[in-house]
Amino acid sequence: MSTASCLRSEDQFLCSICLDVFTDPVTTSCGHNFCKNCITEHWNSNDQYLCPICKEVFITRPELHVNTLLSGMVSQFRQESRQEASSKAEIQQMIQKRRLKIQEIKHSVDLSKKDADREIAEGVRVFNVLKESIKRGEEIVKTIKERQKTTEKQADVFIKELEQEISKLMKRSSEVKQLSRSEDHLHLLQNIPSLKAALPTKDWTEVSVRPPSYEGTVVKAVAQVDKTLSKEMRKLFTEAELKRVQQYAVDVTLDPDTAHPKLILSGDGKKVNHGDAKKNLPDNPKRFTRYANVLGKQSFSSGRFYFEVQVKGKTDWTLGVARESINRKGEIPLSPQNGYWCIWLRNASVYEALTGVLIDLSLKSQPQKVGVFVDYEEGLVSFYDVDAAALIYSFTGCSFTEKLYPYFSPCLNDGGKNSAPLIICPVNQTA
Repeated sequence: MSTASCLRSEDQFLCSICLDVFTDPVTTSCGHNFCKNCITEHWNSNDQYLCPICKEVFITRPELHVNTLLSGMVSQFRQESRQEASSKAEIQQMIQKRRLKIQEIKHSVDLSKKDADREIAEGVRVFNVLKESIKRGEEIVKTIKERQKTTEKQADVFIKELEQEISKLMKRSSEVKQLSRSEDHLHLLQNIPSLKAALPTKDWTEVSVRPPSYEGTVVKAVAQVDKTLSKEMRKLFTEAELKRVQQYAVDVTLDPDTAHPKLILSGDGKKVNHGDAKKNLPDNPKRFTRYANVLGKQSFSSGRFYFEVQVKGKTDWTLGVARESINRKGEIPLSPQNGYWCIWLRNASVYEALTGVLIDLSLKSQPQKVGVFVDYEEGLVSFYDVDAAALIYSFTGCSFTEKLYPYFSPCLNDGGKNSAPLIICPVNQTA
């Protein structure tokens, strides 16, 4: 049934009282049709019996009988309407599924393009290094050739000079030979001094052509290429690793119930710094009371999670994760044995991993933003310099048996030198 015919048919099957499709249609003696309940209620609410359409008045209340023909037609109409509505709904559902599939395919293409663009960019970086290395190699070859040409020119000059002297000597030899055949001994004696005076006098004993040393030139160049490529590949690997762990980013907020009374937390639970005034707060079991520490609200007992913290402008800070049962009241040696997996900055320049024995971390640059990644099942806690895409330190082989909480310490204010807050940042996964 078409939409137009359906609308026309619907008009024919509408009760003029309720304006809906007939239910138990009855026909009055004047020939008009109504729902049985509608006409009954209409007459019950009026003093006289009249037709709502033609206004014909009936002396006695008409006896109503269901119009079986109209009732059958209405039943068929309802059935056809339901079938059409079902078909429309099915078609709309199919359309929606296909639109969703289009979105899914487009999303896959977008992801593929991003992966391709990233891979191309990384490939270009490596191949640019290779191109530069090849360029340097060509320059090395050129230098070797130029040095060899210089050596050949120097040798040619010496050889030419030596050949000229040989020619002179051979000439003198011939002259001496002729004189020696002369029987005029006086003439011979008179000419010998002049012959000797014309002989070459250059001492060639110390003259030599020293070939330049090319040994190791290519080997050194190849070694430098290997070093550069290795460095670039390590950087690419670390960047790829950081992008991988950033996929496990979680929304972390600070738990005010754990914060030391001198800590100042922002309203959104994303910033914390140390204040000089001690607030009067309830000393609940979760609160740190000796050290300026605070935990995250969120806990993790499985899987992987990652968060980032801005440490810019600070001279001291401590970051990491801690297990639920840590001591929050007394002395707290930060170590895995005591339930802490942390690194810290001290005196604006000293970075250390707190393994029970302080491990000095030699960093090429000062991190402005630190990423913290945990793989619960793998027993791994890693720290990253986000901006440099460099791994700072990893705790490996850890054994986690309790809930883990993000751990933060902005450390003491230090007269304003360390007043900058620690800031939990949103993770930029497309960087």
